[in-house]
Amino acid sequence: MSRLKTAVVIPSRYGSSRFPGKPLAMLCGKPMVQHVYEKAVSSHADAVLVATDDQRIFDAVEAFGGRAVMTSPDHPSGTDRIAEAIAVCGEEFDAVINVQGDEPLIPTSVIDELIDLFNDDPAVEMSTVAVPGDRASMTENNVKVVMGADGYALYFSRSMIPFLRSGGVAVTPYLHWGIYSYRREVLERFVALPPGQLENCEKLEQLRALENGIRIKVITSNLTTIGIDTPADLEAAEKRLKGM
Repeated sequence: MSRLKTAVVIPSRYGSSRFPGKPLAMLCGKPMVQHVYEKAVSSHADAVLVATDDQRIFDAVEAFGGRAVMTSPDHPSGTDRIAEAIAVCGEEFDAVINVQGDEPLIPTSVIDELIDLFNDDPAVEMSTVAVPGDRASMTENNVKVVMGADGYALYFSRSMIPFLRSGGVAVTPYLHWGIYSYRREVLERFVALPPGQLENCEKLEQLRALENGIRIKVITSNLTTIGIDTPADLEAAEKRLKGM
């Protein structure tokens, strides 16, 4: 079987209620989006694109030698944004990896695992990543996932799942990382679907896939990253990069 042609697409918006201008926030002398881009470029992907709706981000990416695609400002989600970027970029790809623009420490090996999974198992339509979590420290801001014995997601929630009932046997909860891979035709199908009841309830777009029969394979990892939601997160990432 021939190897799939894969693109990493980084959706990047300037507007953020908690951290405006986040993609261009400086981290160890570089804008954050450049760190994410460089991580993606060092993966096995055939191409890396930044999908943005803001000229400032577009210009910054072009300035450091990256490849940016301007997209509509009206997309309801990052997935819709990457779908447009793939549609207008002028190249044909078999698979797409959605790497969030606020993950400057995302391990490149995780991106490669998602790419390899598609090449090794043609039955996988969509996949994502989860890491073991600490039940005591998880909040509703942390998205959790439970998987079946086959490694496919059963459900994602902001609530604690599985719930540990009194007298029950504790199992390790898993924290979901917001990185996804899609076969091209599955991405196109996904964005054509209307948001479902579960998605509207939990505000988790991956539930749209589950509600419509798109199975999500979950790769589990013990690696760590720092998602940047606030200036405090940025400070923590800078300390880690500097080895402090």
